[in-house]
Amino acid sequence: MPKFYYVARNSSGEKITGNEDAPNQEELIIRLQAKNLLVIDVLSETNSKKIKTLEKHEGVNVARKGMHGGVNESDLVLFCRQMATLLGAGVTILKALEIMQKQVSSKKFYNVLRVMVKEMEAGISFHEAMHKHPKIFSDLWVNLVESGEASGNLAIVLNRLATYLERNVAFKSKIISALMYPMILTVAGLGAVIFLSVKIIPTFAEIFKSFKMKLPALTEILLLFSGFIRTYFLLIIGIIVLLIFAFKKFTSTKKGRIIVETFMYKLPLFGNFYNALTVERFSSEMSTLVESGVPILYALEIAEHSVGSVIMEGMIRQIKEDVRNGKPLSQQLEKTGFFEPMVVQMVAVGEEIGELSQMFKKINDFYQDFVETFLTRITALFEPLMLLFMGGIIGIMVVGMFLPIFQLTKMGGG
Repeated sequence: MPKFYYVARNSSGEKITGNEDAPNQEELIIRLQAKNLLVIDVLSETNSKKIKTLEKHEGVNVARKGMHGGVNESDLVLFCRQMATLLGAGVTILKALEIMQKQVSSKKFYNVLRVMVKEMEAGISFHEAMHKHPKIFSDLWVNLVESGEASGNLAIVLNRLATYLERNVAFKSKIISALMYPMILTVAGLGAVIFLSVKIIPTFAEIFKSFKMKLPALTEILLLFSGFIRTYFLLIIGIIVLLIFAFKKFTSTKKGRIIVETFMYKLPLFGNFYNALTVERFSSEMSTLVESGVPILYALEIAEHSVGSVIMEGMIRQIKEDVRNGKPLSQQLEKTGFFEPMVVQMVAVGEEIGELSQMFKKINDFYQDFVETFLTRITALFEPLMLLFMGGIIGIMVVGMFLPIFQLTKMGGG
């Protein structure tokens, strides 16, 4: 069994090095994590000298080669959860950042944390250092961390933020998983139609040229369709790309987004789904913000800029002004006509008993269940319909190609 050299840190931030027999690196990492250790480096014993040398140079991580370029949601979730663990164990923010700098698997994130460490050494606070990197840390991050620093409960706040991020990642994964199979069916079906049009039908067209007979109408239509696809294929692709680009450009403007969102909200059946997605995001953020001690007006302001809907932003902006003037939040939600009575009633109860964050969490749970159930039912209905539709299209194309042959067979038999 091979021997591996490892560098890790315990909950107090102390560096621990050693070597241990293990089937592979992954198995050793699992063992070390089970001991509540943060693994920094793991290499085979033959490279242990290299590790010891690298440790002396500003904490350079030997795993740099395997790092990815961008910063994804998983990177942020892991960073948040491990920062909360380190701070909860009494490690200072600066020391925790230095540890996490060596732990992350993103080159970009590594560089951002390295800059943040230097900025904090120069005297700025944690949330101020985050604020300088808006592409990585959103307003939600910055304001929650500021609240945690002010209250002295940064570890607790980061734990809540990590839970929020984990729930969001899990929720998005469920949506993507539900949509994956229908998307595969659609792409496969379109691919089959294009293949038949570009490769198979032209072969039959050459055979039909030798037939001294009038081709069936269905066959003629398929030959014209195939000819059109082959002649204008690149033009069609170009038009599709141009339309996608134009749509993105249009929706990048406020007016364009309002038009598209209004259309989405008014769609039969899917309008309710889009509404549920928006309310789910709003309630999730409000629950996390209010529970972390962020004042309601400040929480509304953060939600306004991160809810992801221009129409919803306008509503929240008006709600915020009315709440600032002393009006209850539940009444303002009801006045918009956007929120269902259940949401309004639950917020009203939360205001009355002082459990607003818990009510927002219950609202969020309800809408997550609604979205998941909706997607499950839609995909369950879509899959057989898509199979029937694409099977029918391909079947018609096949029949259209063989009709002339059937006719020739009958003529020969006659």
